[in-house]
Parts: sequence; C-alpha cells; structure tokens
Amino acid sequence: MPKIQPTKTEMREQPPEVRVHNNLEVPYGYSEEEAINEAKRCLQCKKPLCVSGCPVEIDIPGFIARIAEGDFAGAIRVLKEKNVLPAVCGRVCPQEEQCEKLCVLGKKMEPVAIGRLERFTADWEGKQGDSKLLPKAKSKGKRVAVVGSGPAGITVAGDLIQLGYEITMFEALHEAGGVLVYGIPEFRLPKSIVAREVDFLCRMGVKLVKDFVIGTALTVEELFEEYDAVFLGTGAGLPWFMDIPGENLNNIYSANEYLTRANLMKAYLFPEYDTPIARGKRVATIGGGNVAMDSARTALRLGADKSFIIYRRSRTEMPARDEEIHHAEQEGVIFNLLTNPVAYHGNEHGNVKEVECIRMKLGEPDSSGRRRPVPMEGSNFRIPVDVVVISIGNSPNPLIPNTTPGLEVSKWGTIVIDEATGRTSKKGVFAGGDVATGAATVISAMGAGRRAARSIHEYLKDGKW
Repeated sequence: MPKIQPTKTEMREQPPEVRVHNNLEVPYGYSEEEAINEAKRCLQCKKPLCVSGCPVEIDIPGFIARIAEGDFAGAIRVLKEKNVLPAVCGRVCPQEEQCEKLCVLGKKMEPVAIGRLERFTADWEGKQGDSKLLPKAKSKGKRVAVVGSGPAGITVAGDLIQLGYEITMFEALHEAGGVLVYGIPEFRLPKSIVAREVDFLCRMGVKLVKDFVIGTALTVEELFEEYDAVFLGTGAGLPWFMDIPGENLNNIYSANEYLTRANLMKAYLFPEYDTPIARGKRVATIGGGNVAMDSARTALRLGADKSFIIYRRSRTEMPARDEEIHHAEQEGVIFNLLTNPVAYHGNEHGNVKEVECIRMKLGEPDSSGRRRPVPMEGSNFRIPVDVVVISIGNSPNPLIPNTTPGLEVSKWGTIVIDEATGRTSKKGVFAGGDVATGAATVISAMGAGRRAARSIHEYLKDGKW
C-alpha cells in the first residue's frame, strides 16, 4: 500500500492584502491533479463513519473513489444522488464538525478534505456546460407548494421533483436562494453558483415564483386550494438586538440588513449599483459567529480602515468556523474578545460615534456548554466607530404563523415540528430548517428538508396524519 500523505492537499487562495480590495472568491479550489492527489488519501473504509456525519447522507467514499480514478462525471453523479447543492455545500458547510470529524484517517493524520473535494467536483461539472438532469419518476398527479427557496426548500423541491410530484417554490425576494444570496458574501459564495444550482432545479421542472410573499399575497390555507401539501422553509430573518441605550442611532445595522444591502442589493458593486449603505471607516461587528465574520470582512471590502469584532467570550468559544476566523484575522479584522457592548453614543446628527463596552471574564459553563461571560464591574471603555453591525442571532418572521390558524409555534417563535418527519401541528403542512430550529447551518437545513421530503412522500401516498 502506498504511503499516505499525512496532511490535506493545500488549497490555494488569494493573498489577504489583495482580496480585501475585491469581492472575488478567496480560495481558488483544487486543480484536477490536486483533487486526485487528495482523493487518494481516502482509506475507502468498509464501514465509512464519515457518511454518518453527513446530514444529507452522501456516499462520501463513493464520490471520492471516482475522483481518485479521474472519473469526475461519475463523482458528480454520486454526489447529486443525495445533494442538489454540492457547489454550495463544498464551500460553506462545517465539514470539520461533521463528515471530516469522523474520518478514520483523522485519528492519526489530518482527515480527508471532503468539503474541498465536493467543491471541486461541483465546479468541474459547472465548467462542462449544462448539468445532466437527474431521472424523474412518472408523474403522481399531486402538487406540493414549497415556501422559501433557501437550502431547506431547495432540498425538498429537488427530492420531490425526482419522485414525480409537481413542485412550485415561492420566494418572497427577487432572487432565489434565501440566505445563500442575501446572507453569505460573494467572496465566500459567488452568487453565480447559487443561480446555477437553482437553474438546475428549474430545468428539472420546479416552477419558481419570485416576489411573492406567502402570508400576504396568499395564506397557507389558501395554498391548499391548489396544492396537496405545503412545506415551510422560510428561514430565520428576524434579527435580534441587545436593547441597550443608543441602539436606535443612525448607522447601526442588523447583520441581516447590512449583508442584504451588500450582497443581494449589490452594494459591493458601487457605482454600478448605487445601493444605500453606510461605508464607515471604523466598523464594529457585535458577535462571534460566521455571520459576524462575514459582516466584519464585508466592511473591509466596503472601504473600512478598521474592522472590529466585539465578542463577549474568548476565541475558544467563538461559534464561527475556524476557517472563517482565520481568514478574518489574515485580512486584518481586529478582535476585541471578552468584551460586551453596554451602550452606543452619538453625535449631534444622531449618528453613532462610539460603542461603550465592558470587559468580561468567563464563569461556569451555561446550557450551551460554553463558559458564561460575567461582566467586570468598573471596566467600561469606549471605542470610536462610525458604523455598527449587530450579529447576535435571528428568529423566524412571525408572518406565516400569524396568518395560519392551528400552526403551533414555540416561545422562541419557531414552528414546532416532529424532527424526524418535519410534520407540524397542521395537517398537510411540513416545515424545516431555520424556521423550525432558529439560525443554524446550511447543511442542517438541507438535512431537515430531506427528512421532510420523505415524510411528504409518505403522506401523499396514504393521506395518514
């Protein structure tokens, strides 16, 4: 047996000093030679633990084996049997906490770079021109409405169209993709890739209706006049705030608004797009997750001289992916850890000019398992800023629950579901993704979509609830 390379094949990327001045994707991806080299590190385990770590159950050894043989067309066929968004997942999924974490090779060496190989395979397909459509079952004569075109909705639509159902996917915004287009920046996930994946679904037969808000244009109950089942995948678009003094000053954004203006509304393409957005020179982002990293890195690309992360715990507790933190550090984002805002101060025009913070120390672990941050009395200090982005979490928009009698909602505003099936309290209505869990990962939303699609299929076969 040939000697196995102990570390992952490196993926080349733009130098930090170059990429902060553009919005091009940071990593370049693998070449064919690099992908084959990395694929040959896979042990092809008889009982592959990596598959059990994948929420959408991809045959990981199967697609990697084909890459190792140079059969890239075969690799994409294996991937798309389970995943209609491989180019997306290969870029934004936390593989280090899922499939790669369980890789047997990772016990003694670095695990196989499963995510990078998934990205390579999907990108190879994209370079070939039109993707080969997946086989579809004979029409079952039944219709399903999918509300929301984010990761969960796309997965449900992709799975059910293959099973022979007629699918209509409703999107409230003017572009499909949900958080993939409004939330994740171009430099991390090019929008052309999302458009390509959505177009694939449309070519499969999914009908896409944009600029259409369920809950106002039509209610869920009214959908049942035309559809046999409804899936709700509307995400978590209602931002949280801290309710501290000065939070209503000008140029204080939620991360949702800031990133939507920068991404979906293309503020990063000024002057081609003259989207209103405050382009501060000293920008503070409050929070420590991937969305906070996206916001802080976006600020640099919009012209900030200084971009700060203000996070109440230490680096160890940060929920963002290590790769995202690393990229932010490389680009010069300044981390103010064990620090929490207590007030904002403005100038005579009502614009934010300072964020007042307090130092924190770590106490005992809380319900999340992370050590609880405790304020240090008398440690207040101020940081001069001209823009603030608040990235501390989101809840689902209450529009659909408020217009859908009989739909049970938790105290956090999430739709209550049976996790194994996605069934809600209302007959014929299924839900999954962030609308049911609160803000989480792309791949977990896709996993929820897959489980719901199976359950919808069973329900439409026998009508039992």
